[in-house]
Amino acid sequence: MLMPSPPTPFDPRHACIGVTRADTDTHLVWRPGRGARGLSCWIALPPNVASSLDTEARPLVAVHGIHRGARAQAKGFAARAGIQQRIVIAPLFDAEAWPRYQQVVRKGRADIALLELLRDLHVYGLVPTERVDLFGYSGGAQFAHRFAMLHPQRVGRLTLSSAGWYTAPDDGAFPYGLGPGTGGDSAWGPRLAARLDEFLRLPITVAVGARDDVVDQNTRSNKVLDQTQGRTRVERAARWVAALDRAARARGLSDPDLRHELLPGCGHDFNDCLTRGGLAALVLPDSAN
Repeated sequence: MLMPSPPTPFDPRHACIGVTRADTDTHLVWRPGRGARGLSCWIALPPNVASSLDTEARPLVAVHGIHRGARAQAKGFAARAGIQQRIVIAPLFDAEAWPRYQQVVRKGRADIALLELLRDLHVYGLVPTERVDLFGYSGGAQFAHRFAMLHPQRVGRLTLSSAGWYTAPDDGAFPYGLGPGTGGDSAWGPRLAARLDEFLRLPITVAVGARDDVVDQNTRSNKVLDQTQGRTRVERAARWVAALDRAARARGLSDPDLRHELLPGCGHDFNDCLTRGGLAALVLPDSAN
């Protein structure tokens, strides 16, 4: 990856954010992080930036998988988001600073790093509301659903694609469930459980490639996980959505806004899911509000 040059001062309404690099064809800009653990990000700006800042349309935060393809996330949703006059923010969780960002609360609190990035962008005028729509692919989907469980008040719509495994809405030990974990994890499950009702009221879409049924080296596998969630990403997505539905109805939510989508012809490949599987329309539906 090319290293960004030093930032230049910037007015967000003229597409400058301390922007250091830009792709004028796709309206992509790069914003370097501040400090050792400050998140850098790619931002996809709609053609009329000022107009988008004057609307109430929620920004989309798109979180990459373990290959750290933040630019691909921003670019992949740029066109559809631009039509909707929406901004796409694709944070980069650097591998050295954030080796386990997927689990949100470990190795430095990746959730707080994202909140601080959103706060900084709000100061620049790029985040017009307190809520964002949140998407994650693969490892990013792991981050996204755990972030939404911990901070449901900051999420308008949650869309996940191709997660390797999930935190279930049950009393299993965190991070597999919402019960007390061991050691430093002992309090996190109950903290997420305390917000479960609010989380289950979110519109949640869980997608996975119909051919993403191969157990590869990046698929976490152990006896407990395989027995409770299944062995493949396809199985695990279906079981997690079913578990959310049961948990919601047990709490008196008779019609939870949950969708489970199989993306036709797709394996574990973000670009295929986007171009062949129709992922962009799931993440940025025309009826979003």
